[in-house]
Amino acid sequence: MQPHKTELGHTVLQTHRAALDLRQRRALILCDGKRSLAELRGMLGNDVPELIAQLQRDGYLQVESPPAPPATSPTAKPLAEAAASPAAMPRAAVERRRSMVAARIYVLDILALQRNPTAAQLHKLLQAAREEGDTVQALKLALSHLPAMTSDGYTQRVRGRLQEVLPETHLAAVLEPAPLPA
Repeated sequence: MQPHKTELGHTVLQTHRAALDLRQRRALILCDGKRSLAELRGMLGNDVPELIAQLQRDGYLQVESPPAPPATSPTAKPLAEAAASPAAMPRAAVERRRSMVAARIYVLDILALQRNPTAAQLHKLLQAAREEGDTVQALKLALSHLPAMTSDGYTQRVRGRLQEVLPETHLAAVLEPAPLPA
């Protein structure tokens, strides 16, 4: 099963006016019809089936088959309880969600939503980056150009999300403001 956005889903992401929380918005961005439920679960956590079902009920996503029920294994229950209570989630679980791949995919999706030739070039650059250093530079370049393409509030939300998903070793390199051209 590969959920994808409906016309309403695309409109909501472009207008930024829907009453979606950050987690729902992330899920909607990542549901491109190419990622399976298992891939989405790896990026967003174990409560993805419920999240996808809610977005589908609200008309933002379309899924050919119904979402799989949550796992009933002995380890699934503690994970579901931890997801329900972020304060109870151990630091190791939060750190597992930090990955360069997640950050890269997120920024690629953000750039794909922009209707701007610069965004298209930055998308190609980030997509072509294979080495970690090249990816860090492409992410930094995309963040430096984002304010010219979108609102300050949107740019800050993107920066905030990257702060959550980037590995801590790359936070300063990617998120520090780029020097202004002389």
